Amino acid sequence: MTSYASGTSDVPLLGDTIPANLIATAARFPDRDALVEFATGRRWTYAEFAADVDRVAHGLLARGVGKGDRVGVWAPNCAEWTLVQYATARVGAILVNINPAYRVSELKYVLNQAGVRMLVAAESFKTSDYRGMIDEVRPQCPALRDVVLIGVDFDDLRVDGDAAALDAIELSSDDPINIQYTSGTTGFPKGATLSHHNILNNGFFVGELCGYTETDRICIPVPFYHCFGMVMGNLAATSHGACMVIPAPAFDPVASLRACAEERCTSLYGVPTMFIAMLAELGELDLSSLRTGIMAGSPCPAEIMKQVIDRMGMTEVTICYGMTETSPVSTQTRADDTIDRRVGTVGRVHPHLEIKIVDPATGRTVPRGEPGEFCTRGYSVMLGYWDQPDKTAEAIDSARWMHTGDIAVMDADGYVQITGRIKDMVIRGGENIYPREIEEFLYTHPDVLDAQVIGVPDQRFGEELMAWIRMRPGTTPLTAESVREFCAGKLAHYKIPRYVHVVDEFPMTVTGKIRKVEMRAAAVEILGLE
Repeated sequence: MTSYASGTSDVPLLGDTIPANLIATAARFPDRDALVEFATGRRWTYAEFAADVDRVAHGLLARGVGKGDRVGVWAPNCAEWTLVQYATARVGAILVNINPAYRVSELKYVLNQAGVRMLVAAESFKTSDYRGMIDEVRPQCPALRDVVLIGVDFDDLRVDGDAAALDAIELSSDDPINIQYTSGTTGFPKGATLSHHNILNNGFFVGELCGYTETDRICIPVPFYHCFGMVMGNLAATSHGACMVIPAPAFDPVASLRACAEERCTSLYGVPTMFIAMLAELGELDLSSLRTGIMAGSPCPAEIMKQVIDRMGMTEVTICYGMTETSPVSTQTRADDTIDRRVGTVGRVHPHLEIKIVDPATGRTVPRGEPGEFCTRGYSVMLGYWDQPDKTAEAIDSARWMHTGDIAVMDADGYVQITGRIKDMVIRGGENIYPREIEEFLYTHPDVLDAQVIGVPDQRFGEELMAWIRMRPGTTPLTAESVREFCAGKLAHYKIPRYVHVVDEFPMTVTGKIRKVEMRAAAVEILGLE
């Protein structure tokens, strides 16, 4: 049996656009909560939210923004971000998500690469002076004609107008509506270009597998600039009439838990590192309303998943796997999957999609149980990288399969395990080693809070293993020797890390993904391997 699966469903794909879907939801549930900004207490019903979206859409038109124009949004999570997301879709403009962590050179690159006409931005946040950086790059960005600052002149974008003017704009569900820049851990980031059809359907089916209805309230501490926040969060909510709850502008474990308790959230999102932080702050909060949620972004340690279910009551929590270029979700566990399935796999193929696992060298589909590269095909695959046909051709083959670069194994029942990135795989003395397996084992050490394993250069074996470890508070830091003793007899000798480095935190992207490329560069210096 080959490692191929297709997702059947009795529920058809949605054929409408994002604004048409929102208008239909607001008509069905006008008085239900649509959006709550927990930090400020601002809240919108669906009728109020749809009306405010239209006001911002009229404001865009009044400033000359039309179908196909690019509108950048550069801000932490806030209600205005969400309003811009839906207002740009209403007029057919293409929303360009800009990472809040970007600095001057990255901002200039994205504004010019996408040809951004209008930029909606926060004035500042934490150590970022957005206004100052915009002033610095603006003369070098010829396409940029308009800047709107949230909290300064954003209300000027809210303009009353005739709905007929908006309804007259001809939109197709296949129009590009969103550009999301990939992390760019190597080289310049690439702009994954996504359509209404891509992201509306992906958000909808993520919500279907979480069992969402209009009674659900989703706490979204993950960033909106990424698919996790704006698709799996916002679009999953609005396509079901559920409520979007913004706990804080950026991830704050205490604010997230308080928002869940006080807003009676039924669902909570996060990457594993976020859940680790929240578990440490649980206290006496009443989280009895929590039912489900999503853990994604990087592999979930088994122990963390069990605690999320036992201590936070998220009995139906699901694991999602995907990438920006696929809108993002390709596989998801189901609410009735066993704990083992939820901690050991990333689930089965999503409805209406195809997946396969291929030999990276030959492109042939491998038998079930054998590792290879994960590929996916279907409605979720991006239109392409913005203005980079050569990069698009490298990622999407002639048969429209998206090649993810992830190593995966599919079992007899179609459940998929992600065992690493092709580029993260360590080859030590001819042995292929998948760091995930070693990380999972190190999590079983009672003093280990978190662990990441990388390959570092070695003259004899080509590569050697190094473990970066975060210790539980009040414990004695592990050494290479103590880790070796712990692993002896339980891991094959070549899988035992030769080097151990104890840290307070790992280098991360804004979405909570560990930057192993940065760790490898630092390790060469730490170990004197230049």
